[in-house]
Amino acid sequence: MSDMPKVGELAPDFELHDDEGKAHRLSQRRGHFTVVYFYPADDTPGCTKEACSFRDNNAAFKGADTEVWGLSPQGPASKAAFRAKYGLPFTLLADEDHAVADSYGAWGEKMNYGKKYWGIVRCSFLVGPDRRVARVWPKVKPEDHAVEVLAALREVGSTRA
Repeated sequence: MSDMPKVGELAPDFELHDDEGKAHRLSQRRGHFTVVYFYPADDTPGCTKEACSFRDNNAAFKGADTEVWGLSPQGPASKAAFRAKYGLPFTLLADEDHAVADSYGAWGEKMNYGKKYWGIVRCSFLVGPDRRVARVWPKVKPEDHAVEVLAALREVGSTRA
């Protein structure tokens, strides 16, 4: 596991595909904010709560010229089913080899019922228009996370010239 990028650092660039096969590259978001959030698995209880929170606040993100990108290791078919089941209007990206998660420090050792394993550490990054990290959430509570991100977006967005 690598270290998480810190506020002010250049966010690692990446290109991943969504459920329709369309490529999304972070460096092509120059001039706009992007929420990059890592979640363990499609259609699981915590991940669904987090995704639905972003869904329910999508209009506010769009109004702030901000795209939400959710990343997890499941493939495009899983992403398509998850988006369809919950009407998720934002981008879900398949990080199947977890290379992007690793570059963001979001791939790490976890413990469940006394067993150690490697997986996604639920965390988020607000990437600014200059591709610098504006905020980091190293540990996320899924239910209200989108509201936290919106508050930070308003805060950093209001400091833009």
